[in-house]
Parts: sequence; structure tokens; C-alpha cells
Amino acid sequence: MRIVGIDPGLLITGYGVVDFGVRQPKLVDGGVFRFLAKTSLAHRLVELERELSELLDEHKPDICAVEQLYAHYKHPRTAILMGHARGVILLAAQRRGIRLEQYSANRIKKSVMGHGHAGKMQIQRAIQQIFSLPSLPEPADVADALAVALCCGRFIADRG
Repeated sequence: MRIVGIDPGLLITGYGVVDFGVRQPKLVDGGVFRFLAKTSLAHRLVELERELSELLDEHKPDICAVEQLYAHYKHPRTAILMGHARGVILLAAQRRGIRLEQYSANRIKKSVMGHGHAGKMQIQRAIQQIFSLPSLPEPADVADALAVALCCGRFIADRG
């Protein structure tokens, strides 16, 4: 089973492709899509769709896992803007018939760390250890995306 995890963003979107088999999960690919802040929102969304489409067509995942939208009462605009990126991600996966799974940030952190309140650095260190990486995955968005993929794989394995 191949899972692509996505950490949506309008400046940086992280992705991680992980294969799940009988043994340990295997890292296939990971990285980020970067967008220029000075370009329009519409242009960044078009770029996200193009980049993501290429990734999905190249790796042909069985599942696309995405972090659910989180809205903090102090920053509701952030959630609204992130909804645009998530919409593009869901659309690109759905168009290809890829199964979609969505998980809360706390569930993702708990899946990787054992508790739901881990910081960015803790997630990066955990991902480095799980995949035996020589250095921390940078930027943190890559580690976040790989954590989304791991959460999904573990959740599906637990359901049987």
C-alpha cells in the first residue's frame, strides 16, 4: 500500500510518499512545493495543482492522506486560506480516483509521538529515527507530511 501524506500550505506544501508492507514503512519520496508570497492566491493554487498532479501521477499512491483543517479562534483567516490549498489537494486526488483520508493534527502527533501535543522539532526527530535518516528532514513541512502518511498507514493497519 502506497500512501502520500500532504501538509497543506500556501507558501510551502510538504509531501511524503511511504510504502507500507509486512515490515517497517519505507520512505519513497519526500519534499516540498514552494510558492512565492508575492504571487496571487489563484496563481499559487494553480501551481499547487500542477505540482501535486505530477507527484500523484509519478508515484500512483493508493491513498492520499491530508491533515484536517484546524481553526484557532485568534486566527480564523488562516483556516480559511488553508481551506483553499486543501480543496486543491482533495480535488487532485479525487480526480485520479485516489482514496482520501483526513486526520486531525493531534491524532497525527499521537500516532508518531504517543501524545498529541508534540512540537515541530519532536516530529522531525521522530521521523528521522523512524526512517533512519542521516539528518533531520528539512523543512519541517516534510516531516509533517511524512507523519500524516505514517498516521494513515498505522490507522489502516489497526483497523485491519
